[in-house]
Amino acid sequence: MTITSSAAESTLAPGAAVVRVTDAWKLHKLGDEVVKALVNVSLEVHPGEFVCLMGPSGSGKSTLLNIIGGLDRPTKGTVEITGQDTSKITESQFAALRHDTIGFIFQSYNLIPFLSAVENVELPLMFEPYDRKALRKRAIELLHLVGLGHRLDHQPTKMSGGEQQRTAIARSLISNPTLILADEPTANLDHRTGEVVVQTLRDLCSKLGVTVVASTHDPTVAEQASRVIRMQDGHVQSE
Repeated sequence: MTITSSAAESTLAPGAAVVRVTDAWKLHKLGDEVVKALVNVSLEVHPGEFVCLMGPSGSGKSTLLNIIGGLDRPTKGTVEITGQDTSKITESQFAALRHDTIGFIFQSYNLIPFLSAVENVELPLMFEPYDRKALRKRAIELLHLVGLGHRLDHQPTKMSGGEQQRTAIARSLISNPTLILADEPTANLDHRTGEVVVQTLRDLCSKLGVTVVASTHDPTVAEQASRVIRMQDGHVQSE
């Protein structure tokens, strides 16, 4: 297992989108009121792009990210991931698609506190039939890639917030995904550390050809993105 461009991405037809959302709505019923979390949203994200979904709380950016990642389903509309219409597959098939194609980065890092950095990175594949030496080698390579070769054996409590988030970035890459979804990746970081984390994401796009979609209200993320989609009240306001 060595660090290469995503195998899933290499199967895409030239010009094909990694993500295609078409006329997506997300409605929630609260008592007698219908809340429109997403309203007729359409977008495409192509290989190697770093796309920023930007807007205030309640704008719909996290809802859209969750729908792209299959953590939620649209009320209406379609979502295609690497050409697969996710409305036409079962939950178990979607889980397999997520496993093989999508890596997730969360604002709270979600690292296991009693595991070392390298063990946290290995974790998504730890219970699968991979050669253990090859898995450890890849985890170490990924930590070096995000600048943490000197923190391999450190537990999260011994690392800074930025180091923990970069560990989480390395973990998101362990299964060689096509797409990385990052939900507010700099929310718990100071400005300078946030810049380092965003630059790490930017470098992944250029070095590995990974596609990144990040939701944020942080201008630092938007400055590094190849495209910014601004959202307001569930609508795409502008690009």
